Amino acid sequence: MEKPVVALVPLSVYDQAQADAAVREGLRLLGGIGRFVRPEERILLKPNLLGRALPQKAVTTHPAVFEAVARLLREEGFDRLSYGDSPGNPSTTPEKAAQACGIAQAAQRLGVERADFNSGSLVHYREGRTAKSFYLCHGVQACDALINLPKMKTHALERITGAVKNLYGCVCGVNKATGHARFPNSEVFADMLVDLNRCVAPRLHIMDGVVAMEGNGPTSGTPVSMNMLLFSADPVALDSLFAALVHLSPAAVPTCVSGQREGLGVMDTAEITVRTPDGDLSVTQAVERYGKPEFNVFRGVMKKGFLFKMMPLLPFLQHRPRVDHTKCVACGICEESCPVPEKAVHAGHGQKARYDYRKCIRCYCCQEMCPAKAIEVYRNPLSRLLSGQ
Repeated sequence: MEKPVVALVPLSVYDQAQADAAVREGLRLLGGIGRFVRPEERILLKPNLLGRALPQKAVTTHPAVFEAVARLLREEGFDRLSYGDSPGNPSTTPEKAAQACGIAQAAQRLGVERADFNSGSLVHYREGRTAKSFYLCHGVQACDALINLPKMKTHALERITGAVKNLYGCVCGVNKATGHARFPNSEVFADMLVDLNRCVAPRLHIMDGVVAMEGNGPTSGTPVSMNMLLFSADPVALDSLFAALVHLSPAAVPTCVSGQREGLGVMDTAEITVRTPDGDLSVTQAVERYGKPEFNVFRGVMKKGFLFKMMPLLPFLQHRPRVDHTKCVACGICEESCPVPEKAVHAGHGQKARYDYRKCIRCYCCQEMCPAKAIEVYRNPLSRLLSGQ
C-alpha cells in the first residue's frame, strides 16, 4: 500500500502572488490538480467560514488562499466552480461570513458562484458506522467534487480542527447543534465526523496554516504564524501532520484516531511522507524543521478509570465552559448555540451568561460561538489528578 503524501509548502505572508505560487507548487508536488478533479465536473470549494470575522483574526480561511485555489482552477479550464460553508453562529449567514473575511469579494473577482448553504435536506448514508444520515446543504448535494479548504486552529472539543472537522460545515444551519446533542462527547462526535467525511468524500484538502490559531480556538484564540500550506488527499494524514507540527500526539486527537480506525486515512506518522519543494521528509524531520513546540494547545488526555467514571457526579470538577463576566456582552448567542433542549446556559436581554452545569454536555458550542471571547474552557487541575493523569 502506497504511503499517504502530505505536501508542505512554506508561505510566510498572505501576498496574493506568493499565495498563487505556493498553491501551484503544492499541487505540483501532488501530481497536479488533474489527479483529483476533472474540468467538466461541478467543483465546490469549502472554506472555513465559522463566523463573521476579519481575515487577520485567523478564524476563517484566508481569502488569499481561497483566491489562489480558485485562480489555479480557472487557469486549468475549470468553469463550474462554486463555494460555500454553513457558519456555526446562529446569528450569521453564509453571505455575511464570506463578506466579512473577504472570500465573497475574491469569489466575485473570479466568477465563482455562491452555492446554496442556507437550505438543505436529509441525505441517508447507510454505510455510516455511527451516523446513518446527515442534513446536508443543497450546495454540497449539487456538486460533483469537493475541495476542502480548512484553517489550522485549536478546538476545545477535538483539540484541533483541521481537514476532518471542517466538513461539519456541510451540515445545514441549526442541524449542527442537533448533532452535538446526538453525539455529545469528543470520541463519538469524531466518529460522526468520519462518517460525514466518507459520505461527502472530498477529493482534496488544502489547509491554510500561514497564520493559525492557538489557545482558545476555534473562534476566540490567538493568531500565531505557522508559515505553511498543507495539501493532501488524505485528511487524517494531513491533520496528523498538523498535530505533530505543534507537538501534539495525533493519538490525542479523536478525529485522527477514529479516522484511522474506520479507514478514512492514516494517523501513523511513520507511514506519512511529507513532500516539500526541497525534497521528501519524514514527519520527524518535518517537525524538526517546521514545528512549533510552544504552540498553545491542550495536550491532556483523560484516562477512563474508576474515578473518571464518577466524574458526572462531580460536575464542578469536570472540564467545563466558564464565562468571564467582564467580557460578556449579554448577547445571548451562547444560549442560542446550546444544543441541550433545556439549555445549559442562559443569557441575553441584559442578562450575562449563567451556566447550569448539571445540564451541560461539554460540547463547547457556546465557547466556539461567543463573539466577545468571553468563554473559555476551564480545565480543573484536580480533575486531572482524579482521572489518574
